[in-house]
This record gives sequence, structure tokens and C-alpha cells, in this order.
Amino acid sequence: MSTKIYCDIADINQIKKFNKKSIVKGFTTNPSLMRKAGAKDYAKYSQKILKITNKPVSFEVFADDMETMILQGKQISKWSTNIFVKVPITNSKVKFTGKVINELNRNKIKLNITAVYSSKQTEKILKVINKKTKVIISIFAGRMADNGKDPIPQLIKSINISKKYKNVEILWASTREPYNYLQSKKIRCHIITVPPTIIEKIEKFGKSFKHLTVDTVKGFLLDSRKSKFKL
Repeated sequence: MSTKIYCDIADINQIKKFNKKSIVKGFTTNPSLMRKAGAKDYAKYSQKILKITNKPVSFEVFADDMETMILQGKQISKWSTNIFVKVPITNSKVKFTGKVINELNRNKIKLNITAVYSSKQTEKILKVINKKTKVIISIFAGRMADNGKDPIPQLIKSINISKKYKNVEILWASTREPYNYLQSKKIRCHIITVPPTIIEKIEKFGKSFKHLTVDTVKGFLLDSRKSKFKL
């Protein structure tokens, strides 16, 4: 099994560019990325993205109460067959969204459960889904590491406990550096979602230590000459 790379972006031009790359197998978005990309009308902007790609795309609900989340999830799922509806593991009041997950999953809506940080949360998700409709569980490895926590054990446990669910994939989210891709491959994570700049670095993997040294020295030399440094 090879780890699939999804591009984490909502910018239209970037999606056009990265949709052409065979290394990119899908896209993930969220309300923050949509806002940053300048989206004013959520549905219309999402439709623009869907006109560009037929690869899997995750669009997130943005309600905070369960009933509206369910309604939004059902609406979003109707836009296209390549959509995964993104649902946070809890709302802002820390209430588990199991009702939302179960209702949408029962209606054969593909889901991406987001903002997950532990294998215990993965376990809760697995208890409310079926074994047929596709479900992605997005574990925020980078944000864990930002807070001094090792994400690897939680990812490995989540991968192991979800093995009996052939419809479930574990996704490494909030990627911070290109090396995270190699880490995700090592633990046999199904998907890693990566910002465009890091995807471009992954494409350049393979330079020797010698080449890296020369590139670094040349960079320092070029900048010192541009600055006309003298002693």
C-alpha cells in the first residue's frame, strides 16, 4: 500500500495547477482555507472547484449544532459524486458529533471526520459508522507535534483499530514538513494531506548530501554578494 497525497488548498489557481500533477490524488479544504482563498459564497465557490477536478474533494460543514450540520452535509453531498463531507469530531461545545456522522453515513454519504487527535476518538467514530460507505479519519499530526506531543503512536493505533473496516482510511493532517510524507509511508498511513509548497519539495526528493551542501553554500554566497557584504 502506498500513501496517497492529497493537496490541502482552496485557491482556484493552485487547484488548477496541482490537479494536473499525477502525484496529487485528491484535495482537502476547510472553512479557513476557503476564507483565505477569498470565497464569499460557499456553495458557488465549491462549484468552481468541482469544475476543475474529478479527484476526491473534501468540503466541510460549518454549522455548530447537530441538526444544521446534518442538513449542510446532505446539501454538500449532492454537489458531486467525488465529494467527501467533512465533519468535525466535536462541535465548539465539545459535544461528540456521532449523531451527525451516523445519520450522514447511513445515507451513504462519504465522510471525512476532521480535527481528530487520538485513537480513542477514532474508536468512537468507528462505533457509529457502517462498513460500506467510505470514511476518512483526519488526525492532526502537525498540530499535535506543535504542542510537544508525538503523533505517531496515535496514528499507528488508529490505523490498527480501523483495519477491519475496509471502507475507512486514516489521513495524516496538518503536515508541517516534507519528511512527514516519509513518516506517513513508514507507518502505512492511507493518506497524507499536504500544502502546495511541501508537495513541490516532495517532488524534488532524492538529492545527495553532497548536492545539498553545494546548494546551501551557493545560496549563502549568492545572498552575501547581493548584499555586497564587506569586512
